[in-house]
Amino acid sequence: MGLKTLFFLPLILALLLAGCTVQPTAIPAETEAVSEVSISAPAEAVELNIFAAASLTESFNEIGKLFEANHPGVTVVFNFASSQQLAQQINEGAPADVFASANKKQMDAVIEARGIISGTQQTFAQNRLVVIYPQDNPASLKELKDLAKSDLKLIFAAKEVPVGQYSLDFLDKAVADPAFGTAFKEDVLANVVSYEDNVKAVLAKVALGEADAGIVYLSDISGADANKVGQIDIPEALNVIASYPIAPIMDRKSPEMAQAFIDLVLSQEGQDILAKYGFIPVK
Repeated sequence: MGLKTLFFLPLILALLLAGCTVQPTAIPAETEAVSEVSISAPAEAVELNIFAAASLTESFNEIGKLFEANHPGVTVVFNFASSQQLAQQINEGAPADVFASANKKQMDAVIEARGIISGTQQTFAQNRLVVIYPQDNPASLKELKDLAKSDLKLIFAAKEVPVGQYSLDFLDKAVADPAFGTAFKEDVLANVVSYEDNVKAVLAKVALGEADAGIVYLSDISGADANKVGQIDIPEALNVIASYPIAPIMDRKSPEMAQAFIDLVLSQEGQDILAKYGFIPVK
């Protein structure tokens, strides 16, 4: 073998080895696209705590179901009681996101305790009073003056409860009317045998025949309980229109959902539901 051949032999071997090396294969574009697809995690479950006056039970339960349907993953939990009890619970630190009161006084109590920012409250509904009696009307009541008859058994809400104070306000208006006389309020209150913690208790006891009459909101007898009692209307001149404010709690866990619930209550859809249960819409 000549010197020229020996000189070119390493070069030839290097070229042969290079030809046998396996080259990397490019990943198809479709495969790359698939690898970039991500699955979104489900929304975090939210529990929304609504503290609402007892008279809102039926209407807010319906609004709550609508809200849950519109907001998957959110569970609306209601605490229905007298507005005075609810305000006290909130001020003592109970977990609440929204407060719906049956009067301004209890809303102001939470504002003063710095549980609600002043100015965020909004009136969302109004209500009026009505006298109720058991269906068989054992006392044969026919008109408002009959509430002063002797031996009558009446049930009122306590004066600390909004409807209880509204009932006293109605009596104050009546004694100023010559048709009732100055002794009307005194005579009516002498017939009260029980003062209840909330308006639903008044309704329940009268419906069961534990009293001859009581005073509740018109909204309380506009639902399933409408056929359990009879009613005597209180004329506008003597009636007391209750205004219901609603507001978000300052330290709420879900501020966006709390505001969304309030927005639904104030929406036309929410107002229609409230009207269906005897409330006076404000929009």
